[in-house]
Amino acid sequence: MARTIDFRGTSKLTLTGRELKVGDQLPAFKLTANDMSDYTEANLKGKTAIISVVPSLDTPTCSVQTKRFNQEASKLSDVVILTVSLDLPFAQKRWCGAEGVSNVVTASDYKYRGFGENFGVFIQEWALLARAVFVADKSGKITHAQYVSEISAEPDYAPVLLAAAK
Repeated sequence: MARTIDFRGTSKLTLTGRELKVGDQLPAFKLTANDMSDYTEANLKGKTAIISVVPSLDTPTCSVQTKRFNQEASKLSDVVILTVSLDLPFAQKRWCGAEGVSNVVTASDYKYRGFGENFGVFIQEWALLARAVFVADKSGKITHAQYVSEISAEPDYAPVLLAAAK
C-alpha cells in the first residue's frame, strides 16, 4: 500500500521508499555538503544525530523548522543536527548566511538522489523530499522517526528533542 502525505488538505502526495521505524539502523546515504564535498552517514558515526528533512529551505515552514533546530542546538550537548533538502548546496549556504543559521549542518540530495528513497521521504509527484525528522543514537540506531502527515505543518519538536537528549 502506498504511503501518502497531505498538501493543505486538498491533495495526497505519494511517498516512495521504505518507511523507517524506531529500532531500524540509519540507512546509508551520500549527500553533498555546502562546500561540495560528500557528506555520508560516516560523518555521524559515534554521535547522536537529529536529521531534519525539508522540501526547500526557501519556503516558510522549512525556514521556521530549520531556525528552530538551530536555536535548540545550543541546548543539546554532543548532538549533530543535519538538515537535508534537494536545494542546491549554494542555495543552502546562502540561506544559512542570510538567516544567521550556524549550528545546523545542511546537505543536499540533489546530486546522488538516494537519500529520499533510503529514508522513505521522496515525494513522487513533486520530486522533492517530504518533511520528516529522525533521531539516531551514537550507534546509528533510530530512536525517533516522525513523518509529518501535512507537508505545510511543522513537526512535533518535543519528542524529537527528548529523544536527542537521552
